[in-house]
Amino acid sequence: MFDVGFSELIVIALVALIVIGPERLPRVARTLGALLGRAQRYVNDVKADIQREVDLDELKSIQSSFQDAAKSVEQSVSQAGAEFQAAGESLNQSVSAESKAEADAAAAAAQTAPADAAAETPGAPAQMVLGLESKPAAEPAPVPKA
Repeated sequence: MFDVGFSELIVIALVALIVIGPERLPRVARTLGALLGRAQRYVNDVKADIQREVDLDELKSIQSSFQDAAKSVEQSVSQAGAEFQAAGESLNQSVSAESKAEADAAAAAAQTAPADAAAETPGAPAQMVLGLESKPAAEPAPVPKA
């Protein structure tokens, strides 16, 4: 900004000493230092405010990009969920159609064949035939008398 050398500072100090006088010079120097300090703080505050605004704008742009990414992920997840649901429904329909066809085939086989043949038909429910015969219960042995 200003190119002020040591020689210019000496000239300014001599002029101030002559114009202001030696008794008021320390008080004027303190007042001038306080004013310069306030000016520097004001400039630093303005710089900080500008930097915060720039950072806020950057954060808003990052937030909007994250929101866009989240929306696209949400859409892809919902689309995949719909595809899985459609696939599950088609599988359920095919399984129910196959089980209905098997039940119809078993009913038709049961009507045309005797009970033993139905048990041997593949896909039909297996029936277990137990060859248990009813035997008379044995008579109890006589109890010896003592």
